[in-house]
Amino acid sequence: MTQIPLPIDEVLDDISRVLRTGNRLVLAAPPGAGKTTRVPLHLLNEDWVTGRILLLEPRRIAARMAAERMAASLGEKVGEAIGLSTRIDRRVSDRTRIEVITDGLFTRRLLNDPELSVVSAVLFDEFHERGLNLDLGLALGREVQEGLREDLRLIVMSATLDTARTAGALDAPIIESQGKMFPVETIYLGREQGDIAPQMERAIRRALREQSGSLLCFLPGQGEIRRVAERLGDVGPDIIVAPLYGALSPKEQDLAVSPAPKGARKIVLSTDIAESSLTIEGVTVVIDAGLARVPEFDPASSSQTLVTRRASLANVDQRRGRAGRTAPGVCYRLWEEPANRGLPPSPTPEILVSDLAGLVLSLAEWGVADPKSLSWIDAPPEGRVKAAKDELSALGAIDDEGRLTSRGRRMAARPLAPALSALIDAQETDEHRALAAEMAALLSEQGLGGRSSDLRERLSRFRQDRSPRAMALRRQAERWASGSPAPLSEAGSVLALALPGRIARRRGATPGDFLMANGRAARLDPHDPLANADWLAVAEIAGAAGHSRILTAIPLTEEVAFACGSPVTLEEAAFDPATGTLKAERVKRLGAIILHRTPLPAPKGELAVRAMVDAVRAHGLSLLPQYDVIRETLMRLDIAAQAQGSESPLSEVTLLERIEDCLPPLLGGKAKLDGFSPGELRHGLKALLDWETSQALDQFAPLSFRSPAGRDLPIDYLAEGGPQIEARVQEFYGLTNHPSIARGQVSLTVSLTSPAGRPVAVTKDLPGFWIGGYRDMAKDMRGRYPKHDWPDDPSTAKPHEGRTKARLSK
Repeated sequence: MTQIPLPIDEVLDDISRVLRTGNRLVLAAPPGAGKTTRVPLHLLNEDWVTGRILLLEPRRIAARMAAERMAASLGEKVGEAIGLSTRIDRRVSDRTRIEVITDGLFTRRLLNDPELSVVSAVLFDEFHERGLNLDLGLALGREVQEGLREDLRLIVMSATLDTARTAGALDAPIIESQGKMFPVETIYLGREQGDIAPQMERAIRRALREQSGSLLCFLPGQGEIRRVAERLGDVGPDIIVAPLYGALSPKEQDLAVSPAPKGARKIVLSTDIAESSLTIEGVTVVIDAGLARVPEFDPASSSQTLVTRRASLANVDQRRGRAGRTAPGVCYRLWEEPANRGLPPSPTPEILVSDLAGLVLSLAEWGVADPKSLSWIDAPPEGRVKAAKDELSALGAIDDEGRLTSRGRRMAARPLAPALSALIDAQETDEHRALAAEMAALLSEQGLGGRSSDLRERLSRFRQDRSPRAMALRRQAERWASGSPAPLSEAGSVLALALPGRIARRRGATPGDFLMANGRAARLDPHDPLANADWLAVAEIAGAAGHSRILTAIPLTEEVAFACGSPVTLEEAAFDPATGTLKAERVKRLGAIILHRTPLPAPKGELAVRAMVDAVRAHGLSLLPQYDVIRETLMRLDIAAQAQGSESPLSEVTLLERIEDCLPPLLGGKAKLDGFSPGELRHGLKALLDWETSQALDQFAPLSFRSPAGRDLPIDYLAEGGPQIEARVQEFYGLTNHPSIARGQVSLTVSLTSPAGRPVAVTKDLPGFWIGGYRDMAKDMRGRYPKHDWPDDPSTAKPHEGRTKARLSK
């Protein structure tokens, strides 16, 4: 089959040349350049390719279409030379030489076969999306390459040209394909508050009047796409409205991607899947809502949700470029042009904001307890790693040393998020495990079982669904747990037993207002059938903290909620920063849900200390009356560290992390935050340092400066303009070098006062002051204080503490 020339063809020989002698490469090519399909096929001709080429795709739809295009170019079907492996669709054979595989399955492949024994090259496509599994797969692939398979080629392919940082981290050369872009006119329509659907509808109708060609419209998610599609029901017989998102059937996806029939126009309503993963023929108009739906982890409730954010500048530029793929085009943007300056330059890598429980579980299976031992483009944040370990420990997946337990090994083997995998292992009978497996399969896929908020209804419809996707998932569920599932009436206890933090209680009389045991508030539409339930087991939630929406749940009786959530009665105390007092009460709670409370007398001892530690952690170190002592010590540590060319070991952030270690000893059981002196606090802070750092602190940033008159002057490290000392002018007589600390690297600000202690001059150059400003000051001082000495040359005079001439002569 004759292939149409594509921009990537111009650099294929360069790719071959680099990979014949090297084993890493970063390839930058804009959307539509042809890198996804042309590069793997080209590499098949290389002598070093003795095994299979793996092409990693972050999205199933992109994986399927890439496999189908490559197979069609060879005149074959998928499953022959070109294979496909996704969670629900596997078509490979002994003949397969290129296998298109989703990035999550690649991680599982690596864990099962660490040497990648039949693989010659791994291509990480769409790496600019910075999905969690892409970052994990690359980190593990690098370890395989460096420790076991030097001959393994790793090729990172990105649709953006900002690849220097990735190439630097990989120590890999960069090859760029410039692609071909037609001019695109940009029209800004402004942003309106509220639902984006009406504004998108108006923009589409305007574009249909003003432009020709098909339209590609970017919306953040399925809900917005459905609402816009419903509003376009009367758009006309010659216009096809085609939604495009991952949960659609292959037939529906193909309808969106294929060219419009002759004489017709198409309106493709897409998520960000069409930014770079797919090429849609005939599109010359883009309408961009400027929004993206991204996963975000909430440490307060230890849960991850999808939140809507403004898309990055790199994202919206890629979307705009889709209008100029085959001809000059137009891009309508639903915001004002000045708002571009406030857009983040690029999308935040998922590894920095997502729930890392799945990543940490995979690393534990790999045998890595500390992620820092691997090489990353962006290392996972320590705080999120700790939260992930805490979650996995609570689920019984890892032990105290971070090693996999037998339950963790079973959980890791399933292509599920750890919480969903734990849903199965938490059950005690085969029937409940089978029901949990069905629930996990359903919850792991969007768009199955209808749109009801009641998970039982969705499960019932899922069981009757005969689509290939639903049938494949049911077969998976049967492999995870054998036997007949328990009745749907027991689904609530199955969910609540495995995820007790998701048990929710209705708050007050307002329908749909709930508080979950993990502390997160969430809402249902007041008219939802579940809105008046007293108790729920929440399966899915979306939105940022404070604006969370319950997507699916199961009603519970109070008896079941208590049985699964195990309420406890505790004595608790809280510190009120406004009044500076402590209050105590006996509380019966199910997690964050308060069931009953009884006031108690003012707390003492450990209970009081715990309340004050919690208060400081919640409100910050400024809550402490001696906060300035902390600021002073941190400033001194910074000066000492800079003088030695190192970094300070403490900051307000690290102190808050260690507040439980340093505050209780200072309090000594006292029920007051001001129960210790500044000196005790300084001593407590120094106790957090090693001996060498403690010595350096006093050496490079002492608390006082010895004046020429022999008096120790306290150094004010918090003074405006830097560390400062203050004393009468006479104390500095005879000084020819300006006072300094840190072995002369930091000059002290010197505040000179009159014999009455009033400031008369401030200088950072005392020798210069003696021959300059001092003369005018001394003239004035001789008139005011004639009994004190004001020598013509203070640099040679004898220093003293400001005594009068008469006292000096004695």
